[in-house]
Amino acid sequence: MGGAIAEPSGFAFAGPHMTVVCLGICREHPEMNLAEESKTEIATFAGGCFWCTEAVFVRLRGVKRVSSGYTGGFVSDPTYKQVCTGGTGHAEGIRIEYDPAVVTYNQLLDVFFHTHDPTTLNRQGADVGTQYRSAVFFHNDVQRAAAKKIIDELNESGEFERKIVTTLEPLGKWYPAEDYHQDYFKLNPRQPYCRAVVGPKVEKFRKRYKAMLKKETATTPN
Repeated sequence: MGGAIAEPSGFAFAGPHMTVVCLGICREHPEMNLAEESKTEIATFAGGCFWCTEAVFVRLRGVKRVSSGYTGGFVSDPTYKQVCTGGTGHAEGIRIEYDPAVVTYNQLLDVFFHTHDPTTLNRQGADVGTQYRSAVFFHNDVQRAAAKKIIDELNESGEFERKIVTTLEPLGKWYPAEDYHQDYFKLNPRQPYCRAVVGPKVEKFRKRYKAMLKKETATTPN
């Protein structure tokens, strides 16, 4: 019974005709994994401090992963300190990996526009600078058209007192933020900024989008 244990191939066989079923990762036939991989799409938004936006979107059902980072600038491999000066052109953004069969891009846009102020130019509350601009970084023309449509609809509806100033920018190079920024609110719920700004924003989001919350985040405090 000794020796190495053979790694599962990912196949199961059934029936007299040896019907082949792929379970998990099919290394011999990678094309059979495409259906699973196709369930993940990506959206990239900027709406002020990424500690806030990450804490909101990570709670949505259908969102698989949210990471904080920098995009929209002209300096390679920027640091948080550099971005905070406003001199690199980058925005603090989030990269959302989601299942479009569970939550649509339009729904993500709706959450985005209602969980920050899209009418203040280069500013969110006390955070001022181009790094805090409201922006949709579209990955393709479909995303660009969807974002433009919702902006036009919101402006026409008069829901906001001022016109939306959110920019629509083609996604360029994405730079992940430093490790300590990832899951920041979850790991630092008692940090002063989190208690004063992030926490109240998350609670407001929970009330408006209660039906869209993941079960494990519907009642947890952070």
